Amino acid sequence: MTTLVIGATGNVGRHVVRRLVDLGQPVRALTRDPARAELPPEAEVVAGDLTDLSSLHRASAGVTAAHLICFAGDSYEPLQYGAELVDTLEAAGTRRVTVLKGDTSTTAVEAAVVGSSMEWTILAPVEVMANTLYWVPGILNGRLAEGFLET
Repeated sequence: MTTLVIGATGNVGRHVVRRLVDLGQPVRALTRDPARAELPPEAEVVAGDLTDLSSLHRASAGVTAAHLICFAGDSYEPLQYGAELVDTLEAAGTRRVTVLKGDTSTTAVEAAVVGSSMEWTILAPVEVMANTLYWVPGILNGRLAEGFLET
C-alpha cells in the first residue's frame, strides 16, 4: 500500500512523509525538485508539479492512498482542476485521501474528493500550522502582534 504525498517538501508534507516512513509504510513523495527534497532515504522521491497533470499520472501509478494539498506553484494559487486530479487518483486505484487546505472555504479539490468514491478526511487547520513559526520571536519577546488578535 503506497501512499503518495503531494506537497512532500512543504511545512506539513515533510512531516507526513517522515511519519509514514517511521511507521514502515511505503511512501512516494512528489516534489518539484527532488535534488533538494532532503527527505528520508526510505521515501521514493519523484519529480512532479501540481500545475502539470501529466506528472501526477506518473506519480499516482499504483498508489492506494494520497495526501493532497489544494494549491500549487510559488504563488500558492488554488488548484482549479480538482475533478481531474481525483479522476487521476481513482484511475490509479487510490482508495483513501487526506486533503490539507489553508482556509475554511470549499476548494475545487475538496469538492471533487467529497464527491468521489474514495474514503476521505479534510484537514483545515488554517493558522494552526507550521507556518506560524514566524510568531516565535514575538512570543519570546512577550508580545504577539500577529494572528487573530484584536487590539
